[in-house]
Amino acid sequence: MAKLKKLIIACDGESASGKSTAAKLVSKKYKLLHINSGLLYRYCSKMIIQHKPKNIIQFLKKKLKLVSYKKISKQKLHLEEISNHVAVIAKNKKIREIVNQTQMKIIKNNKRICVEGRDIASKILVKNPKYDLAFYFKCNFNVAGYRRWLDLKKSVSIKEVKKSLKKRTSLDKKRKNSPLVKVKNAILIRTDLLSKKQVLTKMSKHIDRLNKK
Repeated sequence: MAKLKKLIIACDGESASGKSTAAKLVSKKYKLLHINSGLLYRYCSKMIIQHKPKNIIQFLKKKLKLVSYKKISKQKLHLEEISNHVAVIAKNKKIREIVNQTQMKIIKNNKRICVEGRDIASKILVKNPKYDLAFYFKCNFNVAGYRRWLDLKKSVSIKEVKKSLKKRTSLDKKRKNSPLVKVKNAILIRTDLLSKKQVLTKMSKHIDRLNKK
């Protein structure tokens, strides 16, 4: 099957819903550049926690200009302190604008890309460029909490992890600026009901259909 010259995939979903794993798998299979917008926000949180800047906006503008996405992706950003902090800064309109500008620079330079986050299909890839396919990920809180607990090497109680996930998802859905929503044509992926292999198979079926059009 011939490879599409342009393939832009949006992956949105709740905390610990498996969207990162799915995005990595599909990016590897179809040789797409994988961008996780959540890591950009987590990096911002880490910098704020570490440096406690007086002018957060100017500080983040400078930091994001000086660092590459590749370097950000290699940092340890899934600490519980960062998880609790990032939900708060993600509500800030000015911070979202800075992160969005950083993302768009990367996206506009790549025609084959998979972008994951919470407002990718609803905000980032609405047009210029627009996504070719959108996926929305959901996972039962108990399953999601257990997975995140394992990711954190059981360093905090599973009860605290579940509480943090529920709080993050609630804040994401209720925030005024770019809330987490499932766009009408997004394909629902329930990762608590499917194995990794089944998730990739389901996503691949929809991607392969684009090749046949």
